[in-house]
Amino acid sequence: MIVYGDYECPFCAALDLRLAELDVQVCFRHFPVKSSHPRAWPAACAAEAAAEQGAFWAMHDALFADQGRLEDPHLWARAEALGLDVERFDAHRRSDTIHTRVKSSFRAGVSCGVVTTPSAFLDGVLHPGREILDVLAT
Repeated sequence: MIVYGDYECPFCAALDLRLAELDVQVCFRHFPVKSSHPRAWPAACAAEAAAEQGAFWAMHDALFADQGRLEDPHLWARAEALGLDVERFDAHRRSDTIHTRVKSSFRAGVSCGVVTTPSAFLDGVLHPGREILDVLAT
């Protein structure tokens, strides 16, 4: 399943919890909706910076677990709690490489028809918004 999500979206967090209960392989793609979730972009960059140190999924889980704390000091604290080199993490998070990666993920979503979060492709079919939660409930 390919999931397009935003770390500040409560429905994305609900989907993440639901997917954790299922036997499904997830490919997460960033779709930060800056207009309604201003901290989604920095959070996506934080996840990608953590990936540079082999901790994408750990950071992913930490971001969804506490969506109310996505400001820089909280991102640094998460990186430290995960045992990351915080200085390296922060440099990566702010780098053009990471920004390009997140932007590319967003643009790929747009080109595939994603307009909201969460959105997921299950067996090649796009399920936008909360619809994917309904599909998984059946």
